[in-house]
Amino acid sequence: MISLRKAARVWTQVAALSFGGPAGQIAVMQRLIVDERRWISQRRFLHALNYCMLLPGPEAQQLATYIGWLMHGWRGGLVAGGLFILPGFLSILALSVIYASLGHVPLVEAVFYGIKPAVLAIVVHALVRIGRRALAGPFLLGIAALAFVAIFGFDVPFPVIILSAALMGWLGDRLGIASLRSSILPDLDDDPIPTDTVPFRRTLATAFLWLAIWWVPVAALALVAGGGVLVTEAVFFSKTALVTFGGAYAVLAYIAQVAVEDFGWLAPAEMLDGLGMAETTPGPLIQVVQFVGFMGAYRNPGALDPMLAGVAGSIVTTWVTYAPSFLWIFAGAPYVERLRGRRALTAALSAITAAVVGVILNLAVWFAVQTLFGETVALDTWGLEFDAPAWSSIDPLAAAIAAFAALALFRFRWGILAALAVAAGFGAVARLVV
Repeated sequence: MISLRKAARVWTQVAALSFGGPAGQIAVMQRLIVDERRWISQRRFLHALNYCMLLPGPEAQQLATYIGWLMHGWRGGLVAGGLFILPGFLSILALSVIYASLGHVPLVEAVFYGIKPAVLAIVVHALVRIGRRALAGPFLLGIAALAFVAIFGFDVPFPVIILSAALMGWLGDRLGIASLRSSILPDLDDDPIPTDTVPFRRTLATAFLWLAIWWVPVAALALVAGGGVLVTEAVFFSKTALVTFGGAYAVLAYIAQVAVEDFGWLAPAEMLDGLGMAETTPGPLIQVVQFVGFMGAYRNPGALDPMLAGVAGSIVTTWVTYAPSFLWIFAGAPYVERLRGRRALTAALSAITAAVVGVILNLAVWFAVQTLFGETVALDTWGLEFDAPAWSSIDPLAAAIAAFAALALFRFRWGILAALAVAAGFGAVARLVV
């Protein structure tokens, strides 16, 4: 039995290394929780991931909460999910204060310049490992390919891809496709499937508790402040937390439009700077909303000191963004666990896993283009519209760091921390010197 204290140390490590958006974060958990420590099986990891992919909000943080709950109940879920948020929150808060006070800091940018190519290698490494386990046969491989083409070339909404994959998996099981059935007929893992029913009263109490945790502070803030930017941010970002399906990029365009054009909290270029902070710091990419909340309150402090108002905006925005995620996991996970033995459902979830592999591949390609190239070219080939890299704009230093990290992970089996540390140091020195 793994103690909660020992698990907390590992969750702290997971959180500190959770760079690169959901693909990188899932990769870190795959490596540290499943591959190295084998705390849960691969199938149970993918089962939890499939559920989290269906939820609004940051799926990687929800996955950490789910696994923490599996291991140590609600305490483990709070520790895993809370620690997953903390490094990103502290990083964005510090960078927001520096940004509002001083502007850009070359040393920080140089360190993260070395980290990003290494994260790309980590994402590819996890993609290969998950793909080997999840794509058992041509049927699931085809679903992964279709998911990649759909999201990469046709910009099909993420929920449509996931629901379509689930339907294909269910139909595949009904039709008796051999490669699909061979992937789900063995026991899911060594963990027994819970057979006792979940009391509805307990689920209702859990839901009410987390609704109160979510909304009571907002109501108290409205009573004390009587309105103002903090209340506006709390309500606005509570709404966006309910529609963030398929990762942060699915809702960031809407957030940018409202925050920049409607509320005037920050300029378009500042929104891009905030996105850069979120991409190069630990934690979910949706953490960019914290920067938006900081700048909105900093620019509209009311009776508060501007910096204090900015900090308050960061806290409020982060609170309402993540509280719903704990609600979905603690109320829904007990039911999801009891469905692990249903073959039809497992077939649908296996197909979702395959589609997720295609989606992660899309994220890896996007991340590679953004990390290794300075420019892109819009292409329309065979009806596929996408941004291709301009090969003349490749960054040789970033490409070299990515190649080094890939070699360290694939060939020499380095740990993630070692690869990131060397890449960050090399990138920082080279960027500041060159």
